[in-house]
Amino acid sequence: MEITAFITYLVAITLLTITPGVDSMLVIRNTVRGGWRDGAVSSLGICSGLFVHAVISAVGISVIMLQAAWAFNGLKMAGACYLVWLGVSSWRKVLTQEPSGIANGVKADVDAFSGWRSLREGLLSNVLNPKTAVFYMAFLPQFINPDHSALLQSLFLAGLHFIIAMIWQCLLALMVKQFNNWLQRPGVGQVFDGITGTVMVALGLRIAVDT
Repeated sequence: MEITAFITYLVAITLLTITPGVDSMLVIRNTVRGGWRDGAVSSLGICSGLFVHAVISAVGISVIMLQAAWAFNGLKMAGACYLVWLGVSSWRKVLTQEPSGIANGVKADVDAFSGWRSLREGLLSNVLNPKTAVFYMAFLPQFINPDHSALLQSLFLAGLHFIIAMIWQCLLALMVKQFNNWLQRPGVGQVFDGITGTVMVALGLRIAVDT
């Protein structure tokens, strides 16, 4: 890859990463729920999903999905339903008045850190995100040299995206952690859960409507 193309890719992918969206909301939500580790492992799941999109783009399945409207719409609906489910989960905590953090010095069991849960939520959120799929389908091929392996190049580009996204999202989780004691107060935590839940549901419904 030429240096100009390389710099262009890094700038574009960095701007995409720091733009607030589903990934940022999930990292913030989970950091408030289980601390920095929860946010960081969620980020690991999110960023691991990038390699799935890279492989799909490289092997040409993306072309098939673009030609078969029902397949792409199915992906969009799956992603929309998952975001709505995450949002409803946050709202369920508000409606049942479950503590979202430390109350009276005792950590709630519901918020106990689970690496597998965080990884799974992050991975599914990214893999089922149609915007990431479309971005990789449209953007990655512009930086692929047809004289070399498309799969290896796609994985390399996804690897760069992985590093940038992990750094940004872990920093975001760290920033959220600084306010965690305040965010985890019962009243404040419920308000935050309501806000993040509403945003998640709104994002999911927007994707569904655009299908």
